[in-house]
Amino acid sequence: MPSRPPNPRTPLSTSAALLAGALLVTACSPGDPTDDTGGDAALQGSTASPTESPATPPENTGPLTIAFGGDVMFEGILEPRLNDPSTALGPIASRLSAADLAMVNLETAVTEGGTPAPNKQYVFRAPATALDALDAAGVDVASVANNHGMDYGTDGLADTLANGEASPVALVGAGDDADEAYAPHVAEVNGQSVALFGATDVLDDHLIEAWTAGEGKPGLASVKGEARGRMLTAVSEAAAEHDNVVVFLHWGLEGSHCPIGHAPTLAQELVDAGATAVVGGHAHVLSPGGFVGDSYVHYGLGNFVFYNFDGPTAESGVLTLTLDDGRVTESDWAPAQIQGGVPVPYEDAAADQAHQTWAGMRDQCGLPLTDSPA
Repeated sequence: MPSRPPNPRTPLSTSAALLAGALLVTACSPGDPTDDTGGDAALQGSTASPTESPATPPENTGPLTIAFGGDVMFEGILEPRLNDPSTALGPIASRLSAADLAMVNLETAVTEGGTPAPNKQYVFRAPATALDALDAAGVDVASVANNHGMDYGTDGLADTLANGEASPVALVGAGDDADEAYAPHVAEVNGQSVALFGATDVLDDHLIEAWTAGEGKPGLASVKGEARGRMLTAVSEAAAEHDNVVVFLHWGLEGSHCPIGHAPTLAQELVDAGATAVVGGHAHVLSPGGFVGDSYVHYGLGNFVFYNFDGPTAESGVLTLTLDDGRVTESDWAPAQIQGGVPVPYEDAAADQAHQTWAGMRDQCGLPLTDSPA
C-alpha cells in the first residue's frame, strides 16, 4: 500500500516496496540508496543471483511498547509553551519517552496560513514548533485525522503535511490523496514491524465530502460511510504484511464517557480485520479501555495537551501497551491531571483512586472489556 516517505525518527522505517521485492526490512529510506545504514545492502539483496540465499528478516528479539496520549493542541494558554518546545509538554514527557514508540492525536492544523473552514465555531492551528514540542517529548507518530485536521482548508493541510515531512514526528491519517491518507506509518522495533494508522469518525456534516481524501483529492482518512470499508481493507492488508497493527481513531460524543452506539461494532470490525490495538479520543473526557481477546480497545484517552480543562475534562493519562507478534500482552494506564494545559501524573493514593475511577467506567458503560488478554 502506498505510504508517505518513511520518517527518520522511527527506530527503523520499513518500505512495502522493499518488502515485496526483497523480503527485507531495512533501516534506510528507499529514496536514499547510498545511506550507509543499509541502503546499499538493500539494493544488493534485491538483485542477488539465483544461487545466493535471500536475506532473512530480522529476528523477533522481544515485545515492544507503545505509549498513547489523547488530544493535543496549542491554542490559548498553550501557545506560550511553544517558546521553548523542549519543555512544552512538561513532566508527562518522561512517560512518553520511556516507551519504544509514542503516539498522540494532534487536533490542529500545523500551519500559519490557510483559510478558516466555513461555518465552524472552533478552528485550531499551530506553527511547526508544535511538532518540535512533540518530538522533544518523545512522540514518534501523530494522527491528524480529526475534526480539526483541515481547519485551515487544503492550503493548511498542505502546510501540515509539508511540516510533517520536515519533522521527526510522522503524521498519519491525511495525505495528498486517498492512498496517502489511508496508508500507515511503519516502524520496526525489536525485529517486529508495526503499522500505525489514523482515521476519523467525527466530521461536521457540511465538511465530510470536502475533508475526506479521495482519488487525486487531498484530505483525511475517515471511517464514515463508504470510507469505513476502505479503512478496514487497509487494516487487513497491513495485518497481512506486518507483525502488529494500531488504529488511532477520532470517535465518541463530546462530554460522554461511554462510547457512541456504533463504536463497539466498529472496534470489533477493526480487530477482526487484524488490528492489534484500537485507541482514540474526541470526547474531551476519559472513556473505558480493556482487552478484546488478544487485542486492546480504548474508547477515549481524553484531553492531553489542551486549553479547555476543568473537572472531568482535566482527567488525562498515558496508556502504554506491550505488543508481541500481533497480540497485546500487557496494558498500563497511568492517570494524570491537566494543570496549566499539560498532564501532570498522579502519585501514590491519588493515582490509585484515579485509576479505580477510570476502570469503573467499563461497568458503567456495560462494555465487555477485560483487564487481561484472553
